[in-house]
Amino acid sequence: MRTWGLLTEADLARPLVVSPHLDDAVLGCGHLLAARPGTTVVTLFAGRPDAYPDPVERWDGICGFGAGDEVHAARRAEDAAALATLGAVPRWLDAVEHSHLDRATPWGGAAIAEALEVVLDAVDPTAVFVPFGLGNPDHAAAHAVAMRVRDRRPDPAWLCYQDYGYHLIPGLLAHRVAQLFVAGAWPTPVAPPFAADPDRKRAALACYPTQLRALEAEWALSEKLESPEQYWRLDPPPPGWEGLATGPALGLG
Repeated sequence: MRTWGLLTEADLARPLVVSPHLDDAVLGCGHLLAARPGTTVVTLFAGRPDAYPDPVERWDGICGFGAGDEVHAARRAEDAAALATLGAVPRWLDAVEHSHLDRATPWGGAAIAEALEVVLDAVDPTAVFVPFGLGNPDHAAAHAVAMRVRDRRPDPAWLCYQDYGYHLIPGLLAHRVAQLFVAGAWPTPVAPPFAADPDRKRAALACYPTQLRALEAEWALSEKLESPEQYWRLDPPPPGWEGLATGPALGLG
C-alpha cells in the first residue's frame, strides 16, 4: 500500500499532455506544466478551417471575435505565449474543432490517432496526461483518440486529468470514471510530487484574453479557479480485484 497513489520522478521524466483545444492543457494541468519545464503539449484541434462559420460561431462571438477575424491564428498565438510562460513545448495538430465545421464534414477518427502517435514517437514520453473527455464533442473525441493509442502503446504511464469547467457539471466526471472502471482501466487519483503554483498558472492563463472573456461569462472562471487539479492513473486492477467492477459487485444485478 505504500506505493499506491504515488507518481514517481521517473514517471515525470518526459511528460506529454494531450489537449483538445488551445487552452485546455493550461486550465487542467497548469501546475504540472509549471513544475515540469519542457513538457510537450500536443493540441489535437488546433487546425484552421477552410472557412469560418458565417455568422460567427457562438463561442467565438463571446470571445470577442468578429467576421473576418483569423480565430485560428489568434488562438495559436495565445497558446504559444501561455506555454512559453510555463516552459512547455507546443505541438499543434491540424484537426479542426467541431464548431468550425459544417455538420456534414467528416470529423475525428483514426487520422487524429495516427497523428498523435507520430508525436509520441518523437517525444517518447514517460507519462501521457489526457482529458477525461467531458461536456464537449472535441474533448470526448480527444479522450477516445487517446484511449485508442493507449491500447496500442501501454508502456508509458497513462493518466487522465479533469477537463476544467466541464468536470463541475453534475455527474459527468463520475460517469466517465465509472465507464473506465468497468472497462478495466481503474482510474485512481495520484499524489503528484510537485506543489501547486497558482501565480504561474494565473500568469499563463492571462495569455488567453479571448478565452478568458468567454470562460468568465460562461463558467465564472474567477470564482472557480482555485478548484484543485487532479490526475487519475489508468492501470489494471490489483490481481484478484477484477470482480469488483462487475454488475453484481456494483449492485446492478
